Amino acid sequence: MTEAQSLAPLATLPGDLPVLAVLQTLPLAAGLLLLRIKGDRSALALALTAALAELALGALLYLRLDHTNPAFQFSERWSPLPPFNYHAGVDGISVLFILLTGLVCLLLVVYVPSRGLRPTPLVLAVLLAVESTLMSLFTTLDLLWFTLVSTLELGLTGYLLGRWATSPAGDPALARFYQFMVTGLALLLMGTLMLGWNHADQRDGVWTFDLTELAAVTVNPALSSVVFYLLFYGLAIRTPLFPFHGWLPQVAEHGNVALAPALLLGLKVGIYGLLRFVFPLMPEAVLEWNAYVVAFATAGIFYAAILALLQVNLRRLLAFAVVSHTSILVIGLFSLGTSAFQGSLILSVDFGLAITGLLLMTGFLYRRTRTTLLPRLGGLFDRIPLIGIAFFVAGLSIVGMPGTPGFDAAHLMLEAAIERFGGLVTVAAALGNVAAAAFLLWAFQRAFLAPPRERTPRPIAPASTAERLIAGTLILVLLGAGFYSEPWLELVDAPLEALSGRFGLGQAHP
Repeated sequence: MTEAQSLAPLATLPGDLPVLAVLQTLPLAAGLLLLRIKGDRSALALALTAALAELALGALLYLRLDHTNPAFQFSERWSPLPPFNYHAGVDGISVLFILLTGLVCLLLVVYVPSRGLRPTPLVLAVLLAVESTLMSLFTTLDLLWFTLVSTLELGLTGYLLGRWATSPAGDPALARFYQFMVTGLALLLMGTLMLGWNHADQRDGVWTFDLTELAAVTVNPALSSVVFYLLFYGLAIRTPLFPFHGWLPQVAEHGNVALAPALLLGLKVGIYGLLRFVFPLMPEAVLEWNAYVVAFATAGIFYAAILALLQVNLRRLLAFAVVSHTSILVIGLFSLGTSAFQGSLILSVDFGLAITGLLLMTGFLYRRTRTTLLPRLGGLFDRIPLIGIAFFVAGLSIVGMPGTPGFDAAHLMLEAAIERFGGLVTVAAALGNVAAAAFLLWAFQRAFLAPPRERTPRPIAPASTAERLIAGTLILVLLGAGFYSEPWLELVDAPLEALSGRFGLGQAHP
């Protein structure tokens, strides 16, 4: 796959429906309507309808997408005030994240009333508004639009995080969250503006932030490393990658249990931003600095794994699990090559769904026990077995056990890592995965199987219909995708082979 083919002119599929515009605006319109609704049942019905419609639109994109074509499809353009342009299009990578977003947000809509969050219409309205921004992030082909919408998305998510926090220390946690995110956004914006200036410098003063137009010019070598690190650091903070994860443990412990964390951690916007913008636009800088990034990621695996094993709070344990596993993802991502990208991307989506499952199950535990301290839990499996099974399956999925989507993805990633970096880094990544198994299985044992510490344990309510629906859906999707992963690999194969071609590492298919 040549460089020109990897960022070919946009291909538009026939159809009268501007499906990408609808995908982005439908949740926002439903959220605005929710602000005028008083009854919880009416609000839930509207939110469920909107979330189901979003998932259906994602399925429509999947069915109509030409999986063999690496070009962006369903193209939509609007230029009201250049260089501030609306430019949307999708490929297999985008559709995979769109489907994940639709499913996660649908599960969160069902989760909201089961947790008794009030006022329900307001919670659902903000949740749908966040979904709208996420869909925009996964469809835009304009880097400035991506940066500005990221600002709106993180602001709304921060509102969810602080407005429905479960701890008196929620305000300091929220302040820390905004400190880190504003820093990341500032770095991302500076890198974006420098790329626009570089284009203007080479194209007679024409400013643009469009992906295909930015890729048509080379980045000034004097700027290359600076721009790479600005974009990389800006995305690494929200991913979160060691050592830029300082906001996460405090936010996980003192924010709300599952709602905002699932949006921040279950949908890897940072990984998507690297694949969509940084790698295509700056292949030379990626090749120059990838060994340094991998070195930090390798250190992060063990740093976070050790801290996870020391935690007594389940929420903090899951936070460090995210940091450790994200480091494994980044090693795969910076191994480059089609199989490396495939493994990292599928592992990212698998991890996003799995961590969402762990967070939701933790929310159900907190609803019953009013604590996430592991020494105060135990003996829960007999009362809520389906929730326990969902927690267990999600944990196994994170560590890439056979029968889960992470199994094939981890093998692709590790094979690419050993080819590019040799045995040391690959063994470190594999050992990090073993450590993840240790602390997640240990958490499952203490929360569900260990005898309760209290002499007179409080009554534990059985799982509600909504909880059983969420847990059952997560189990079926994780196991189904694990045993039938070929469609997802085929979905992303063409665009990822095109991307690897920019590094001279494309794989020929028979």
